[in-house]
Amino acid sequence: MTKKPYTIYLSRALARKLDLVARQRHGAKSAIVEEAIRIRLEQPQHPGIEEGVARRLDDLSKRIATVGRDAGILAETLAQFVRYFLTITPVLPESDQESARLLGRERFEVFVAEVGQRVAGNVRLAWEVLETVAVHQSDHFAAASPDGLLNGRNGRNSHKQSLSNCPDRKPNGS
Repeated sequence: MTKKPYTIYLSRALARKLDLVARQRHGAKSAIVEEAIRIRLEQPQHPGIEEGVARRLDDLSKRIATVGRDAGILAETLAQFVRYFLTITPVLPESDQESARLLGRERFEVFVAEVGQRVAGNVRLAWEVLETVAVHQSDHFAAASPDGLLNGRNGRNSHKQSLSNCPDRKPNGS
């Protein structure tokens, strides 16, 4: 087989790598270059594999974004609940505290059992709530953005407005 000669220019770093591989293989540099060019120019053994991998990565990216959005919504929901609970719940008199603790333990056991059932059955209340809100009140999530999840429309003080709309909220100047 006759071969056509070519003159190529390589960067110094690539030329050093080529020299090293040629010494390791005890072969000619032209054979290594020819093999590299042939591999690069021939059709892959599995056509479309790059596209498949790219599609899978895109799908994974979308799922990760959804998980991040859901985690942000859940964190904000928990924070709002804790703030609401701490600002609304009055301190109990000492005489009622023991009965309240017992009732609280019973409620917590029911809560843990329900969470366990929902997780085991893969039926998530959070998903149901988020779907319901997204369908019926989609403007609640309009302020959410990929880089600043759940940014308040009114800035840092938007929580004051939302708490002031609570029916049991007693004004305390905050």
